[in-house]
Amino acid sequence: MTKQIISTADAPQAIGTYSQAMKVGGTVYLSGQIPLDPKTMAMVGGTMEAQIVRVFDNLRAVARAAGGDLADVVKLNVFLTDLAHFPLVNEVMARYFTEPYPARAAIGVASLPKGAAVEVDAVMHLGGN
Repeated sequence: MTKQIISTADAPQAIGTYSQAMKVGGTVYLSGQIPLDPKTMAMVGGTMEAQIVRVFDNLRAVARAAGGDLADVVKLNVFLTDLAHFPLVNEVMARYFTEPYPARAAIGVASLPKGAAVEVDAVMHLGGN
């Protein structure tokens, strides 16, 4: 199968040796998104809620660039430096997803790139089957 690189200016540009997403057949692997503003490439300040919103906005932008949307996501991994924020992730996530919800893991980590408190990556399936 052919690999197709997915890229959009509506999400932060890669800050390392990776692509925003990679499409293989009907599956799209979306790289982790942290709360970077795609216009300035600066971390979003303010509340934890604002940071989580930015992460899901970034993820949605990449999903759309790949020809899908968050409704096509089948798996999410949520990385948090403080699992006490997990209820807030659920609250914000409910604004972006409806049932059937994707499979998901929440992982507590010691640190994330650029000092982020949250990062989310995803797998998306496009097509009927």
